[in-house]
Amino acid sequence: MALHLLKLCVGVDSVEDLAAHIAHRLAVSGAAVTWHITRMVPKRIDELIDGGSLYWVIRGQVQARQVIVGIEPFTDHEGIGRCRILLDPTLVTTRHQPKRPFQGWRYLKGADAPADRMQAEEGADDLPPDLSRVLEELGVI
Repeated sequence: MALHLLKLCVGVDSVEDLAAHIAHRLAVSGAAVTWHITRMVPKRIDELIDGGSLYWVIRGQVQARQVIVGIEPFTDHEGIGRCRILLDPTLVTTRHQPKRPFQGWRYLKGADAPADRMQAEEGADDLPPDLSRVLEELGVI
């Protein structure tokens, strides 16, 4: 079973905001992958890059994920150890799952990860996100 990371998506108000940020970073860098830099290096790297994803918490709800394609520890220009988490640029929306604020990142077991939202079952793309979340919590969509 895959191991994932859970991270707060600070400064982003919606999945659309995150998608725009990813698109901008790809356009500016010309890279085929995007990345997120953290201070701590995960100890379970092999498990994370073997099918793991970075799940993004947006406004108190897990709402999206990106597949982890690599993890690169490095030292920044100030001599501080950092970690670059390399991510597939494809953003996959997930069923909303409430999460309280926390610092840094957390491991997320595959069994505890929210399911991906399927476009066919959504049928609610035009609904406001808050209404969509309430209907999802009720089990309607």
